[in-house]
Amino acid sequence: MRTRHSAVLVTAAIALLAGCQSTDQKVAADTLVAVKVSTAPNPLAGAADPAWAKARALTAVAADGANFGAKPGERADTKVSMKAVYTADTLYMLIQYADPTQSIRRGPYQKQADGTWKKLKDPADKGGDDNMYYEDKWGMIWPIGNSVKNWDREGCAALCHTGEGKPYGNKYTAREGEIVDMWHMKSMRTGPWGYVDDQYTDHTRYSAQTPNAGRKGDPGGPEYAAFNLVNGKPQFMARDAKAANAGGTYYIKRGDEVPFDDSKFKAGDEVASYIVNPLQGDRADVKVAYSWKDGMWTHVVSRKLVTGSRFDVQFSDLGARYGFGFAAFDNAQVRHATTDDPLYLVFAK
Repeated sequence: MRTRHSAVLVTAAIALLAGCQSTDQKVAADTLVAVKVSTAPNPLAGAADPAWAKARALTAVAADGANFGAKPGERADTKVSMKAVYTADTLYMLIQYADPTQSIRRGPYQKQADGTWKKLKDPADKGGDDNMYYEDKWGMIWPIGNSVKNWDREGCAALCHTGEGKPYGNKYTAREGEIVDMWHMKSMRTGPWGYVDDQYTDHTRYSAQTPNAGRKGDPGGPEYAAFNLVNGKPQFMARDAKAANAGGTYYIKRGDEVPFDDSKFKAGDEVASYIVNPLQGDRADVKVAYSWKDGMWTHVVSRKLVTGSRFDVQFSDLGARYGFGFAAFDNAQVRHATTDDPLYLVFAK
């Protein structure tokens, strides 16, 4: 977390406002307009699908994140571009942002020269603050209804609380009854199964009994399970027995784990330290297809307009304006780059 700043909005979209009949009207620079399409975009086509040509981009700067090309200990910005379209029952979003590196080495085990194994850790991590052996992520939060009192003035900063027993603070709403829907894209934990982790944040404060404070998962998890060294060796390996740094993956999909065979690996090899689970039920509402190429992440996200879950924002009123915030993480557990000023989604007729 950090003190609130003004996010720099780079371009303004000109499109239909919800309920407007003229394309000549200007949309505020903080507003993303979802355009109605008859054919849903193909998520696997990325930004090349013709549906996206119908929508104008909302472009913003997410500021002050760890990494993103910055020197160690410094922070940098990233440019974010979003488009949105919708069908009769589903919202689709195209989210792209600059990231010079694809970060995939999330806490691997590495075989040492003497044949022993160790877990790679950020030496500067004092707890929940890994900026070296992590993954690329992004997050969006959506106030449910009008529950977050200061959203229009503070945006994401209304939920950020520095200190409080953690190197980078906690996330929770200020008052009982305030709740936000949180979409948490984890490229190495939920992405491999095609999901954005559907979560929420409420007013729960940090304590020894509630270490995640207000952050909670919708019913249907967990998204992953870490495993330990057993008799000095990783408990599992992927069925293909490939080292993660030699054509394998830094995760193992549930069902693909087999007992570890140390003879398959040589000194310097790295293997996964966790198994990723397919999300279910309420927690599996947000789907994603994604890719990284030439320093750019591209994500196509989809979710039903109405899910019926009390933990989700419901896009049931296409004439309403829906607040949201966005943050990007470059190989960082918590030190994100964010557009703190509130952004808004509206639906064009």
